[in-house]
Amino acid sequence: MQTRAILRRGLAVFALIALVMAAYLLWARHYQLLWGATEAEAKRPMPGDEFAPNPNFLATRAITIDGTPEAIWPWLFQMGYGRAGYYGYDILENLGSPRGIRSAERVLPEFQHFVVGDDVPISPFARMVFRAIEPHRYLIWSGMTEEYPSSFTWALYPLDKGHTRLVSRIRWHYHWNRPSFLALELFTEFADHVAIRKILSGVKDRVEGRTETLAHQCAEFAILVASALGFLSTLAMLILRPLTLRRWLAGLIAGAIWLIIWYAPIL
Repeated sequence: MQTRAILRRGLAVFALIALVMAAYLLWARHYQLLWGATEAEAKRPMPGDEFAPNPNFLATRAITIDGTPEAIWPWLFQMGYGRAGYYGYDILENLGSPRGIRSAERVLPEFQHFVVGDDVPISPFARMVFRAIEPHRYLIWSGMTEEYPSSFTWALYPLDKGHTRLVSRIRWHYHWNRPSFLALELFTEFADHVAIRKILSGVKDRVEGRTETLAHQCAEFAILVASALGFLSTLAMLILRPLTLRRWLAGLIAGAIWLIIWYAPIL
């Protein structure tokens, strides 16, 4: 009897995860890979594509900014941990930064003179490098190893004299034979767009003369974390507590809430 109960519980958990992941793959993943981008932008070749051919993960995101490329460029160029920050979820991205928790709210002249090959600190533990710099047009970050080539492009495309499209493209190769990279792979697959859309919005706000309060950022971040933890906790309940239809349906609802909040934001 105990073996049968364990098997039923395992199948229930597997079925729940399979349903939620199917919804992610069929609906949410397409949304997160192309957040804000048009079909033409997604298909258009961009600088940096040649540095990471045939990636496992390819995402193009974009936003329209009321400003010229010249006005936007300094905000992009100075990004980095311990520099201007990322204009996103400061409570996470700037934690422990020697410059403080808040991303810059002005252009910082001391971070406007980088050259190809200079480091781009991503966190206290990770860094990339400037692979290419074309002022007012694009900059490209890349990883430190050629074994797993990757490129991260920020490009500016003027629409008219006063409006510009800021387009981000990431080309990433998963490290299938490196279990130590699992956390990074999971973040890239499921949460990369959460960070990038916030960065794009943060750049837009600063160029257009707005800044978001830290309290608002933290509240939004808390909702994102709570929705993910809610889904994970229902999975834990299915594993640790007696299996019931009510608990299984609660898990399905929690998974749907997670997908909606992360991939079709209601914030």
